Amino acid sequence: MSERSKSSRRGFLWGAAATGAAATAVATLPKVQPDLQAPVAEPLPKPERGGGYRLSEHVQNYYKTTRI
Repeated sequence: MSERSKSSRRGFLWGAAATGAAATAVATLPKVQPDLQAPVAEPLPKPERGGGYRLSEHVQNYYKTTRI
């Protein structure tokens, strides 16, 4: 048997095995469905004189990560 046919067959088998493993992983993962009854946050009122910056929890967490 030639070297080319061995490598071709080997590549095909590796590809088939990888495809089977990926299909098994997708089939066994839990199905995630979005929660359609999630509460909607009401928007905050606009500032009267501009300057909409607020020091929220998200911003504070960002500042903590930038400290040296």
